[in-house]
Amino acid sequence: MADQKTSKKKSKRRSITEANVHIHASYNNTIVTVTEKNGDVVAQASAGSSGFKGARKATPYAAQIAAENAIQKAKTFGLERVNVYIKGVGAGREQSMRGISANQIEILSISDFTSVPHNGCRRKKTRRI
Repeated sequence: MADQKTSKKKSKRRSITEANVHIHASYNNTIVTVTEKNGDVVAQASAGSSGFKGARKATPYAAQIAAENAIQKAKTFGLERVNVYIKGVGAGREQSMRGISANQIEILSISDFTSVPHNGCRRKKTRRI
């Protein structure tokens, strides 16, 4: 059995011109994921993975840098046009959009999927500092 060659599966070079960008903007962090049309993840970046720690992760500037990093990773596959899906109420919502358009990527559509309660569960009590 030692003379048998092990055949590796060759990874084909993906060429993606149109993709989806999912932005999850929470109060503490912003996560940007670039996916193909079928949902396969191409690239992802977050404010934490971009070098921001602690309270600086929640800033709009950190969200912009995270979006730029995710788009730069996806541009190696030939990305040109994106559909943007935003979820969450964090500070990085609009600024991450600017980070995408700063990399000469055409934005085809913007959709907001922020979940809104229809008076289901009782809210948490407000913090008193």
